Amino acid sequence: MKTAGIIGGAGYIGSYVTKRFLENGYKVRVSVTDIKKKRKYKHLEKLPNATNLGVYPMDVRDISSVRDFVDGCDIVVHGGTPFQLDVKDPTKDLFEPTIKGTENFLNVIRLSLSVKNVVIIASVASFNTEYPMPVAGKPEDYLYTENDEPHLNEEGHPYSQAKYHADQVVRKFISNHPDLDVDIVSVYPTGVMGPALSNRDDSTSMGLQYLFKNKIAPNPFMQMLYDNDMEFAIVDVRDVAEAIYRAATTDGMHGKQYYLSNESWKVSDISRMLNNDPVVEKPRFVYSGKKAERDLGISYKPAHVSFGDYAVVNGS
Repeated sequence: MKTAGIIGGAGYIGSYVTKRFLENGYKVRVSVTDIKKKRKYKHLEKLPNATNLGVYPMDVRDISSVRDFVDGCDIVVHGGTPFQLDVKDPTKDLFEPTIKGTENFLNVIRLSLSVKNVVIIASVASFNTEYPMPVAGKPEDYLYTENDEPHLNEEGHPYSQAKYHADQVVRKFISNHPDLDVDIVSVYPTGVMGPALSNRDDSTSMGLQYLFKNKIAPNPFMQMLYDNDMEFAIVDVRDVAEAIYRAATTDGMHGKQYYLSNESWKVSDISRMLNNDPVVEKPRFVYSGKKAERDLGISYKPAHVSFGDYAVVNGS
């Protein structure tokens, strides 16, 4: 029985990734930052084949902690960087765990005797730190693909900047280690939406859906989204997990990069879908998910399915 380590495997995306590996007969290790906070991961105990699941404390900023977690894994999925929009200390809360954590992880992987396949869960923000806004100077109908050069706005949100710099660390590591005996694949989800496997209320994706559904603007950023009726590229959380599983279990993928994205909708129509109301406009395709469709066999769920399932699970 092979072992998959899922860093951040109790989170919004990570829980579905954990579920997918358990369903397919893997022993699964899940990392958590605080083992005492069982409410953060107790939902995993209800998954199929949960007897093959182990939960371990790990701090991505502590390289020995990462080494202990990774030791003995055949596959590792790294999704353990924070997705936070409201932060008091960007250096401590975002830059250190995201950038330093990625550096620690790669240094451990380089020396591992067991790991053969790695998937790093990056973000659309790694390519465009101004997401959901377009890259300055690009035409309105521009279709973003993996061939584009990553765009950094140094005045952008700290979360986006952290994801950009962490992705640059991965790119440089792959370039500097051409003979590495590990396949490393990066995936870049756009706006991840849909129902959660847990009842936790600390997921940013779940929080955004709640705010969109109820048209709440707790901060200037959210108000800007409503005022400009911003367009969001959407991908279902379950499709993200499926793409990660397939990338992790397919050999010969080293250095591949995949946008995970489907339709793009304006906030006004996202709110309508979350309230089971008819949409007004038609979707566009702004970030191309075609490469993942072709290479990984992904079939994306329409946005109305993601938002409809969120509404059902959350009692509306």
